[in-house]
Amino acid sequence: MAAPAHARRVLVVEDEIMIRMLLEDMLGDLGYTVAASAGRIDEAVAAARNGDFDVAILDVNLNEDLVYPVADVLTERGLPFIFSTGYGERGMPDVYRDRPTLQKPFQLEGLERMLAQILAVKEKG
Repeated sequence: MAAPAHARRVLVVEDEIMIRMLLEDMLGDLGYTVAASAGRIDEAVAAARNGDFDVAILDVNLNEDLVYPVADVLTERGLPFIFSTGYGERGMPDVYRDRPTLQKPFQLEGLERMLAQILAVKEKG
């Protein structure tokens, strides 16, 4: 796998520790740096407000709490993000239906492609 031209920093929001570790390993393999990770809504909101990162990957359901308050903060900051879910786009609020969504379980190639696409849009923006 080719590393991004400029290493990018990622906020990872995932409540299941094994999935979070797998995702962090995948990001490392792709040449990204994990700037911060969070498994609870309060941690994730704080990281979204104050963190220094280029893109975020947000698990939609964090221990029965929906991640949308984190998405709201990222939207206000103008930072791109990708949802990850095992449920598809069902139940997504209208405001976030057009956001990129990684279907769990995701593969390295799909993660690489989605990150490249969202960061390309950010750079054009």
